Amino acid sequence: MAQEYDHTPRPTRAWVLHPEFTSDRERRPAKPALEEAVSLAAALPGLEVVGADVVPLPKVRPGYLFGSGKTEEIADRLKAEEVELVLIDGSVTPVQQRNLEKIWKVKILDRTGLILEIFGDRARTREGVLQVELAALSYQRTRLVRAWTHLERQRGGLGFVGGPGETQIEADRRAIDEAITRLRRQLAKVVKTRDLHRAARRKVPFPIVALVGYTNAGKSTLFNRLTGAEVMAKDMLFATLDPTMRAVTLPTGKRVILSDTVGFISDLPTQLVAAFRATLEEVLEADLILHVRDIAHPDSADQAKDVLAILDDLGVDEKTPVIEVWNKTDLLPEDEVAALKERAAREEMIYTMSALTGDGIDPLMRAVTDALDDERHELTFSLPYAEGRKRAWLYEQGVVENETQTEDGYELTVLWTARQQKTFREL
Repeated sequence: MAQEYDHTPRPTRAWVLHPEFTSDRERRPAKPALEEAVSLAAALPGLEVVGADVVPLPKVRPGYLFGSGKTEEIADRLKAEEVELVLIDGSVTPVQQRNLEKIWKVKILDRTGLILEIFGDRARTREGVLQVELAALSYQRTRLVRAWTHLERQRGGLGFVGGPGETQIEADRRAIDEAITRLRRQLAKVVKTRDLHRAARRKVPFPIVALVGYTNAGKSTLFNRLTGAEVMAKDMLFATLDPTMRAVTLPTGKRVILSDTVGFISDLPTQLVAAFRATLEEVLEADLILHVRDIAHPDSADQAKDVLAILDDLGVDEKTPVIEVWNKTDLLPEDEVAALKERAAREEMIYTMSALTGDGIDPLMRAVTDALDDERHELTFSLPYAEGRKRAWLYEQGVVENETQTEDGYELTVLWTARQQKTFREL
C-alpha cells in the first residue's frame, strides 16, 4: 500500500518579544501590549506563535537593541524552542536587525514589518493592493544598510518573511524609487476614480456615516448588523482592510451611506497612514462618525486615544459630530454593564451596545437619526418648464410642499435642508 504524505506546508515557528522601555513613563502597560503583539502575529497565516516574552529594557543598545547578556539568554531560548522567526513589538533599526539575525540565527520582523505583512495578505481591492505595495517599498527603502560594498536586503516589500537577497545599494535604491514612482502614478488613477465616485455620491445627498475604531473593536460586526451585509468579521486584528459602503434606511425613512473603514492601531506605521490616506479620506467626507470601542478590553481608554490621534492627524473637521459606541457589553458581567449604561446615560453622544447580540441597537439608531436630522427651511421659487429634471429630483427627495403652474413654469414651495439645497443648485 502506497504511503500517503501530507504536503501541507509546516507553519513557521515564531516567538514574540515586547521590549518594555522602563525609563519611559508614558509607556503602555506591558501585558496588554504583548497580548496585542501576539494577536498581530496570529493574524498572519503560516505562523505558529510558540512563545512570547516581555523584555525589560533600561536603555537601547544601538547595535543590538538588547544588552549582551539578555541577547545571549534569548539566543539560547530560541535555539531550544527551534524558533525560526522573531517578532519584535517595536521599532528595530536595520543594523540591529542584521546583528540580531546573525547572533540568533533566525529571521526578524519588527512591528512595522509585521503590520505591513498582514496588510499585504489582506488587501483585496486594486487600491488596497497598490497602497500596501507603496507602503512596503517606502519601508524597504529605510532598511537599506551598507554591508561593505553590497546590500543585504532586510526582508522588504511584500514577503518580509522570505529570505534575503544581495545587490548593490545604489542600484537597489534606484529600483525602489522607480517602483515607488510607478505605483504613485497607478494609485493616482485609482484615487481619481474614487474622487469621481465621491462626487457622484454628493449629487445624491445621502449623509455619510463612517465607522472608525481600534482594530477588532467590532466595527464590521456592527456594519453587518445594520446593513445585512456579510463583511468579514472575525475575532482577529485587521479582519477588514478594504473600505466597504452600503446604504442604510433609518427609522424615519431617511437613507444614509454607512462606511466601514480599516481598523486603527497604536504605533500605526507612518508609511501606512500616508499610503492609506486616500482610503481614510472617506472619514473626512463623513457627516457623522461612529467611534466604536471594545469597552470590554482592559486597554480600551488608551485605544480610544490612539484612534482620536489618528483622526486628528487625518485632519477630520472638529465640527463633525462623533458618537462613541461602547461595544462588546456582552463580554462583561451584568453589574459592570449596568454601571456603564448609567455612566453613558449621563454623557452626551455615548451609547452602550453589543453588535453581536443586537442589544442597544435601537437607541443608537435613534441617536444617529437625531444627529443627521438637519434643520429644514421653507423656500418658494420659480422653475422653468425646461428644468423638468430638477423638478423630478425635488419630488424624489420628497421636499415639495406646494406647486402651481404659471405661464413660464412652476411655482414651487419646498421644505429642505441646506445640503439638499446645495445639491439642487449643482444639478
